[in-house]
Amino acid sequence: MTTNLPAFADVEAAQDLIGTYLAPTPLVHCSKLSQMLGCSYHAKCENLQPVGAFKVRGGVNLIGRLSPAERQRGVISASTGNHGQSLAYAGQLFGTPVIIYGPERASNPAKVAAMRALGADVHLFGRDFDEAREEVERVAHSTGCRYVHSANEPLLIAGVGTMGLEIFAALPAVEALIVPVGGGSGICGIALVARHLNPAVEIIGVQSASAPGCYRAYQQQRLDVAAPMATRHEGLATRVPFAMTSQMMWELVDRFELVTDEEIDAAMGLLAREAKLVAEGAGAASLAAALKIRKSLAGKKVVGILSGGNAPAEHLARILQNG
Repeated sequence: MTTNLPAFADVEAAQDLIGTYLAPTPLVHCSKLSQMLGCSYHAKCENLQPVGAFKVRGGVNLIGRLSPAERQRGVISASTGNHGQSLAYAGQLFGTPVIIYGPERASNPAKVAAMRALGADVHLFGRDFDEAREEVERVAHSTGCRYVHSANEPLLIAGVGTMGLEIFAALPAVEALIVPVGGGSGICGIALVARHLNPAVEIIGVQSASAPGCYRAYQQQRLDVAAPMATRHEGLATRVPFAMTSQMMWELVDRFELVTDEEIDAAMGLLAREAKLVAEGAGAASLAAALKIRKSLAGKKVVGILSGGNAPAEHLARILQNG
């Protein structure tokens, strides 16, 4: 079992640091979606972060706490885009070199370009995120850089957990939180806050049925699960579950849902048309799950985490064109 798990106090400390660099994101009540769902539905708009996704909170918290020597040596990590952008953004803030490995086929080209524009040294390797991650873990020691795992990092989890503090400040009576899961840092950080401030709040994870590794690990309470990785939504495209976040999800999360890539696409279209919000696939997964389980949400105050808005323009255009 992992022992160095983050705690609620770490999230509070992260807020003190992050507040210097990042403004709170809005919690938007979506009237038309609420009517469709039969609940009071709110979107936590992490698509409005400087890099268009929630992970920047973790990047700022982690790099902001490195020693001067560690900052000078730099950091290295694997990412399909949003985690890499978060480290690159924080690297600019704190003068830290950043090396990112991303998969050759599964990366969003716009995210790769954004990482490079933020100063990251980006390498493309392997078929998917996990092959890129395995390569980083092989070469990290030779670079002298501090290896940053995208999920098994207490400082990342504490940083992204500040979303939860902002949600409870804006909507203390929230009854259900629906959180997209790729590696699990977002849901773990939010759940830490919810369990401390109001243990009665229901924490619901959601993953693509085409990449259900974390879902299966949650259901079976073990890490050695077999799962496909075929989703087109790169923010959810992890093939294997991770030890730290899986342990926390087993302890803190109430339920886990799977949604299809087609249901995610439909939710992207609904958010754009009915709420005027741009979401990438991972960001729309929370709404896709809300639509699937709407009966159990009836009459409740619900927050869906719109975790990112870095949608490929062509894909979003096709969704809107097709209605």
